[in-house]
Amino acid sequence: MTGAHRPVIRTPDQRIRVFVSSTLRELAEERRAARAAIERMRLAPVMFELGARPHPPRALYRSYLAQSDIFVGIYADSYGWVAPDEQVSGLEDEYNLAPPEMPKLIYIRASEQREPRLKELITRIQQDDTAAYLPFSTADELEERVSNDLATLLAERFDESRLQPEGGAEEIPPTPESRIPVPPTITIGREREMADVRALLEQGTKLVSLIGPGGIGKSRLAIEIAQETADLFPDGRYFLPLEGVFEPGLLLPTIAYVLGIRDNGEAALEERISRALAGRRVLLVLDNFEQIVEAAPLLVRLFDVAPSVTLLVTSRTVLRIRGERVYEVGALGVPDAVAHGTPDRVRRSPAGALFVDRAQAVKPDFELTDENAPAVADICRRLEGLPLAIELAAAKVRLLTPRGIAQRLEQSLPLLTAAARDLPDRHRTMRATIDWSVSLLPPEQRAMLEDLGVFARQFTLEAVEALGAGRAWEGQAMDGISALVDASLVKQAEIGGRSVLSLLAVVREYAVGRLKEHGESGRMRAAHADYYSALVASVAPGLRGAGQGDAVVQLGLELPNLRAAVRHLVHIDRLDDAGDFAWRLLVYWWIAGFFGEVRVWMLELLGKDKPITPHTRAVAWFFALWSEMWQHPTEEVVAGLGECVRLFTESGDGDAAAMAVAARATARLQLPLPDLDTAERELKEAVERLRALGNPWAEAITEVSRGRLAWLRGLTDDAQTCFDRATHVAESVGDLFTLSVAGNHQARLQLVRGDIDTAAAGCVRTLLVSVRLHFEEGVAYALEGLCAVAAARGEAERAGMLSAVAHAIRQRIGVFDAEAFTVHMPQLDAIRAADPTGVAAGERRGEDLSVPEAIAIALPEQEREHIASALAHW
Repeated sequence: MTGAHRPVIRTPDQRIRVFVSSTLRELAEERRAARAAIERMRLAPVMFELGARPHPPRALYRSYLAQSDIFVGIYADSYGWVAPDEQVSGLEDEYNLAPPEMPKLIYIRASEQREPRLKELITRIQQDDTAAYLPFSTADELEERVSNDLATLLAERFDESRLQPEGGAEEIPPTPESRIPVPPTITIGREREMADVRALLEQGTKLVSLIGPGGIGKSRLAIEIAQETADLFPDGRYFLPLEGVFEPGLLLPTIAYVLGIRDNGEAALEERISRALAGRRVLLVLDNFEQIVEAAPLLVRLFDVAPSVTLLVTSRTVLRIRGERVYEVGALGVPDAVAHGTPDRVRRSPAGALFVDRAQAVKPDFELTDENAPAVADICRRLEGLPLAIELAAAKVRLLTPRGIAQRLEQSLPLLTAAARDLPDRHRTMRATIDWSVSLLPPEQRAMLEDLGVFARQFTLEAVEALGAGRAWEGQAMDGISALVDASLVKQAEIGGRSVLSLLAVVREYAVGRLKEHGESGRMRAAHADYYSALVASVAPGLRGAGQGDAVVQLGLELPNLRAAVRHLVHIDRLDDAGDFAWRLLVYWWIAGFFGEVRVWMLELLGKDKPITPHTRAVAWFFALWSEMWQHPTEEVVAGLGECVRLFTESGDGDAAAMAVAARATARLQLPLPDLDTAERELKEAVERLRALGNPWAEAITEVSRGRLAWLRGLTDDAQTCFDRATHVAESVGDLFTLSVAGNHQARLQLVRGDIDTAAAGCVRTLLVSVRLHFEEGVAYALEGLCAVAAARGEAERAGMLSAVAHAIRQRIGVFDAEAFTVHMPQLDAIRAADPTGVAAGERRGEDLSVPEAIAIALPEQEREHIASALAHW
């Protein structure tokens, strides 16, 4: 980066991350205090936990630091261990590797016994004008100081970003690098493969498939390639984990979700993806595609609608579609069996280097010697250079010598591979290695690993503890997870400031297979579904009121397991429970835009030919008909929603019946010959019933529909009354989503009616609400409204700037609007005719702004002091 550092308030997919240096045990309490302070600010702590290693993993440090925005260092007495052949400790190495432009907060605990080299480091820090040096005495004092300092720093950074003069340092709009996972360890021995695949991408190859067996390192290679190709894909690189996606019909919804596109059913998802990717040079990494290989033809259609997109696919099988370029991912090179296994020769082989690196990660004093090098070479050859198998073996050096590991492999692998003759060679070796690794665990931990197979891609310790009830490992969750992490069978990471656990896809596959062999699969699927059903029951009520923002965030973090829970319930034929689960989350599916996914599950439910209650049938048909109502409206769809009304009514669910009445009215409006009078009557009936039943969320949403209908009929007074009422109802219960939707309609109609000042205030209010909810569609509407306000007031450059930012948001999330409701264009066209130079200058400026920067500029001066914290949380 050249020029002065320009501070940026990050967008939702690039949350502000705070790197906390020092893993010294003497500061364990202080590290916990720092984490608490960072989380109190709703920021993301990056707590690096691999500090004590025989060599500084600089590539890994940089990966963590590159995704961090602020550096926090906590120092006390110790300087830390200096590894052989190194000049500085990991503590100083982290400080040295922090980019010069990164703000640094350094906290020094009072001490009379500080080591000399730490004193030297602190002296150097005092002379660094990018670092703040601050003393503290207790952990409690540190927590308060870190919290206050972060708040001050964010405010300062916000002010600087807002006051950046024109012609200052150019800011490249951020790409979604945070969506590319950061491997917890360095990648070894893949330089040739990375160069080969990069060359294919540079040549313009649109689809590269990385093919190989489980455990060969396809996902790691894809991640490394994505991280190293920012120059080829300036508009973004996205990682789509498909290991929890089993239905081909969920491929497009998963792509949309990662791209930030809401599927509210109002337009074909394919069309929204097309709009979002139009003209953008983007890399999509589709990981573990073998599970939905039947969906491969959809990728060809994706190229048709988004020709500038490039796909990097990992799969165990070839996709066999037009344009695919297959790249076979081979095993790592192993030490030569003929040459003597000296330390140098073993270390020169990629497999040997990987073993040593992973062994030192779990046993820092491990050294490759003349005595153990032949055993390490034997391990690598026996495991055929499979990276995951080697990592599993290396994790055992905490308990066994390399010779002991080699001997046990020699005894176990032939028997285990013989038992899996139906698998290809390397599949047999990988399965056998997992079997061997698991066999070294106590029975309770083996049982726990198998039970973990029911979880989706990531899960929490609390969820594991809940699943332990009645199992052999009940009450041992903490110790068991620790042992499985030590064995490299479970991975631990941090997402959104909370600790999460995960299994590699090949390990989860193994665990699920063992569950099925033992006849325990159904029982554990049910236990998983019960836990997440209880979670939904506790969180879902908050979706309809003041707890909406927190509920959306919490459910978003649990989304992979929410999907898995519905799938489990359908799979084990608890269809009524699946219907209840889906219906409880109606508001979440609506806000987050997951109607397409729910439709897939509900159609599967209806196709099971099993007895279900009328209520479940109504729920399934409601979700199945929702997108049809918007995209393929027919009299049959209207009749189907009428059947939902009947079934809900017979089930005694008046609330759901009223919502179905509103949906049927909306379907009437989409017909080629819309029945406006009947729709108006039904919407009014639905509002009255929902108000009587005490469902303000649905009441307010339905009032918005009434207002849109009145607007289309030219009854602007009636429309304004509906929008005003919807806004009031939503505001009274703290329903942020409906307040954003209703408020934007309210303000846009005020603009059409010439009430500019009132509209301006409404747009500001809904902009703030949309930021709080991370609702980008609402942000786009509000910015368009403020564009019209600026144009009406003769502010050409401001109008052009806000229009450009709103357009960029709409394109990125694939949202478009009915022409009748695109109300800012007449004002923008008028000001463009009067001052084309000013509008053009504003549009150029808007193209260079991040969304948070534009939001800050769009707000009046009196509101700006309140928005920095909200944008930081966003």
